Amino acid sequence: MSAERVRYWEDVQVGDELPGYALLLDPLRLHLQSSGTQDFHRQHNDEEFARQQGAGGIFVNTGFMHAALGRVVLDWMGDEGFLQTFRMEMRKMNRPGDTMRLRGKVTRTWQENDVGYVECEIWAENDREGITTPGQAVVTLPRKSG
Repeated sequence: MSAERVRYWEDVQVGDELPGYALLLDPLRLHLQSSGTQDFHRQHNDEEFARQQGAGGIFVNTGFMHAALGRVVLDWMGDEGFLQTFRMEMRKMNRPGDTMRLRGKVTRTWQENDVGYVECEIWAENDREGITTPGQAVVTLPRKSG
């Protein structure tokens, strides 16, 4: 394991931003993801059906959002970090044509029983809706002194 893949608790400060990324959504990406996870509900791949159901059109499913936001945290914490808790709330839709931006920041650090904890606020946003999917994660990171 290379040294740059380890993030130490002592090197983290409240307010640090987690490197995020942007993802352009198109109908094919949504179709491939929903079929890959075997989420065959028509609201994720049938535009007319989704509109008739009042959803306003097809949209990204829950599994996609879990993976997209999870990537922000997991990539940031490195190979020696451990994801303790993860939650998110799908409040608004991410749809084909949106560029979904996934981001995060450190909101709290603390120690318990010589373990270094970091709480992060994470979210997805797009230009059409603003923040669509707020969330929170807590990770443990290795300590330099222990």
